[in-house]
Amino acid sequence: MSVPAAAPEVVVDGRVTVIALGPKYKIIDEHALDGGLGESLIEIAVEAEPPLVVLDLSQTQFFGSSFIEVLFRVWNRLQGRSGRFAICGLTPHCYDVLKITHLDTLWPLMPTRHEAVAAISKDGP
Repeated sequence: MSVPAAAPEVVVDGRVTVIALGPKYKIIDEHALDGGLGESLIEIAVEAEPPLVVLDLSQTQFFGSSFIEVLFRVWNRLQGRSGRFAICGLTPHCYDVLKITHLDTLWPLMPTRHEAVAAISKDGP
């Protein structure tokens, strides 16, 4: 696996693995994904135990379709393990992208990390 220039911060909050993308990921484009971000996120999802993951995008202002594909792959890996996935801290633009693509019907989109952790901790695996 290639290591991204700035690895995401990973913390465990209760039973939930929280991945926070820092200011280096203000814009998530193909360059960021080619730098290993996508592989890192998928690997974290595969290794999360229990398979409960929150992705904090509060520092991200833009992402494209390639990142949406990565999000889907992360979610798919978690689903295969009866896990759950939520996203928090979305800027209005990023929120609109996920809403327009109807991905808000697959993943809880929460304003804060605390709310996202609480939402996927309920009745968890």
